[in-house]
Amino acid sequence: MKQINGYIGFNGKCREAMTFYHECFGGDLVLSPIEGSPIENVCPPAMKDQIMNASLTLPDGNILVMGSDMTGPWGHIEGNNVSLLINCSSEEEINRLYKKLSEGGKIMDELKVQFWGDLFGVFQDRFGTNWMVIYSKNENQ
Repeated sequence: MKQINGYIGFNGKCREAMTFYHECFGGDLVLSPIEGSPIENVCPPAMKDQIMNASLTLPDGNILVMGSDMTGPWGHIEGNNVSLLINCSSEEEINRLYKKLSEGGKIMDELKVQFWGDLFGVFQDRFGTNWMVIYSKNENQ
């Protein structure tokens, strides 16, 4: 496993929140807006300026936090807007963790290759913790 990161849903305030964290901690902030992305055409026009994905990498190379304005099927619920993102090292690892952690829980997005090319899935475990698992073949070749 490469690492586990906190992933926060900001419900339209991702740019503002991540910019604030960047001002506090420094590092490298990357914001990926919905506008210009492969999902732009399936999102309401009002969402074009919102953030699909954001990451703040600290000066030491560790990722402090990741975030998005996108919400899962459960919607945005304050206090339940944090997920743990596991960046896996292999297909075997992502398949094992997805199967084991989601057992008895609720699948939000099946584990599959996504439009950006990574193997990715989202679920809530049987204890109510939200998880995202990702494996990028391109980084590991």
